[in-house]
Amino acid sequence: MRSERIPAPQSPFTQLGSKSILTDAQLADPRSILEAFPNPRPQRDYTIQFVFPEFTSVCPVTGQPDFATITVRYVPDMRCVEMKSLKLYFFSYRNKGIFYEAVTNTILDDLVAVLKPRRMTVTGDFAVRGGTAGTVTVEYDANVGATGPAAHSRNGRAGRGQP
Repeated sequence: MRSERIPAPQSPFTQLGSKSILTDAQLADPRSILEAFPNPRPQRDYTIQFVFPEFTSVCPVTGQPDFATITVRYVPDMRCVEMKSLKLYFFSYRNKGIFYEAVTNTILDDLVAVLKPRRMTVTGDFAVRGGTAGTVTVEYDANVGATGPAAHSRNGRAGRGQP
């Protein structure tokens, strides 16, 4: 009896199953890292949530690291984000000098551009630095579009050089 080996299906993903090394081009354009797949239930509203407790970026003024938990919560339309590409996307901010508000808004903008979800909320819960913790929440609703709620900062941010 001869057994034939059936080839594995070709994966459409470039990150999944590969070494996690980001190129200079990916670091320059983090959005290019994000990959998506078809929503298996586009007729149904359901919520996907990812919590990334190891997010780091750098304060553009002091050069000190900023640590945060980034939470992405969305209702997909036709596409869902591939989880490893999202993780690598977050890693691309490790050495980037960027304020809390800018990074949280950029994450939302990039994910909305790639996924075109029905609704999405991105929350950056930044660790205490200088005696103050900061939380930035940004929201998107396809029915409202770009005119939706802007960044909402809670818990303040002292000494960060931005109004």
